[in-house]
Amino acid sequence: MSEYLEQLRDLIKEEVAKYGLKVAGASRDSINIVRDKDVVMYIKDFKDYVELSYKGKKYTYDKWYTKPQHLAATIVNTLRAQEKPVNPQESM
Repeated sequence: MSEYLEQLRDLIKEEVAKYGLKVAGASRDSINIVRDKDVVMYIKDFKDYVELSYKGKKYTYDKWYTKPQHLAATIVNTLRAQEKPVNPQESM
């Protein structure tokens, strides 16, 4: 797994758990955010950029400008807006 994806995984794993999701390594250059066995979000490292796929749409982020902490914030904000927390009290 790339260093970028390792950092991203470490930054988001606790937050995604609030939504009943887990971060799983799909391959050497990608990670999945899954619920049970269903892929909710897919993140692939293409060396110079990262592609994020969510709900049938693909988003591309240049790694020079989008550091792991920036993409982590984007993912967390997306989950807050689109997914329901497992325990609603945790989202407050």
